[in-house]
Amino acid sequence: MDFAFTSRTEEYRELLLAFMDEWVYPNESVYEHQLVEAGNPNAQPAIMEAMKAEAKRRGLWNLFHPDPEWGAGLSNVEYAPLAEIMGRSTIASEACNCSAPDTGNMEVLTRFGTPEQQDMWLRPLLEGRIRSSFAMTEPDVASSDATNISMRIERDGDHYVLSGRKWWISGAMHPNCQIFIVMGKTDPEAAPHRRQSQILVPMDTPGLRIVRPLPVFGYQDQEGHVELEFTDVRVPASNMIAGEGDGFAISQARLGPGRIHHCMRSIGAAERALELMCQRALARTTFGKRVAERANVMDWIAESRIELEMVRLLTLKTAWMMDTVGNKAAAVEISAIKVAGPNTALKIIDRAIQVHGAGGISDDFPLARMWSWQRALRFADGPDEVHKMTIARRELRKHDPDFRA
Repeated sequence: MDFAFTSRTEEYRELLLAFMDEWVYPNESVYEHQLVEAGNPNAQPAIMEAMKAEAKRRGLWNLFHPDPEWGAGLSNVEYAPLAEIMGRSTIASEACNCSAPDTGNMEVLTRFGTPEQQDMWLRPLLEGRIRSSFAMTEPDVASSDATNISMRIERDGDHYVLSGRKWWISGAMHPNCQIFIVMGKTDPEAAPHRRQSQILVPMDTPGLRIVRPLPVFGYQDQEGHVELEFTDVRVPASNMIAGEGDGFAISQARLGPGRIHHCMRSIGAAERALELMCQRALARTTFGKRVAERANVMDWIAESRIELEMVRLLTLKTAWMMDTVGNKAAAVEISAIKVAGPNTALKIIDRAIQVHGAGGISDDFPLARMWSWQRALRFADGPDEVHKMTIARRELRKHDPDFRA
């Protein structure tokens, strides 16, 4: 693989780095201040809409989308450095219309949606006029095994009726959220991977209720993570995505790019944490020497750089494989970065917190919130243990092809 950035990546990097310096970093505190002033942790700060308009004006819009008809038309390798840059701030991805879960939902609707579904939901999402959510995880089953999903989706004439509960559904509290993609069981008697389907459920559908927002390590994210209750929720049969029984295949197609996007952003968060660690270590003095001169701190800085470069290279290799041999052939690498990315970021952020002293665990610096999100990523899109199982199974089959066949 060629490690040089393409001309398109170089062009977008320059534009994006300037946007981060001129708009994103200066407005992080403005964003937080406007949330506090609103008295609602889920309000949409006015500064975000201003940043979105500016990003769109600069051509920094839908950078994630591989189809030039819908987005920038970049490959995974080309998008990777851009996602890393956006990952340095919690508000940059939304400003460029590249934030989860919208990115995955837009890719699902692009690949599997009918023309009517695309007109109704995909186009407004691509234009940034609405937000969306993806409802798969459930409180009553171990959802790391997607075949456990138990919410019923039952056909009733020209409609489907949904009944059940979901939780940790990200994006549902965003004031612009208007549509859910919901995964549930349509045929309990089918083969395990043909029991699930995915269907579109508008936010205002009768019977759909937000039970409660769920904090992450005490933080109430602006977009929210919620528990949902579906009580005889009726939607038109035309809201089914692809066909009955296609839900598991759709989720696999959706989660491959989603996982690598998360890891790319994790690298950006770790890079910013390393910068903050170095700046703090150079600015503080203890016992007559700058903190940066302490051997253990120098070790932390060196180890952070080494670990960061290793996970970046693994992520770029994975992106290259997804581009050249496809997501299925890159399954082991996708699982590997999904484990390595957040764990590496956690270690580096933790060191940065330690160097910052008590300030590191406060909201005066972005480190505590960054740490909480990276820790949550060890569950999102599959917990570490499931991804390690995937890797180990492939390794063992090299020696025993029938292992857990």
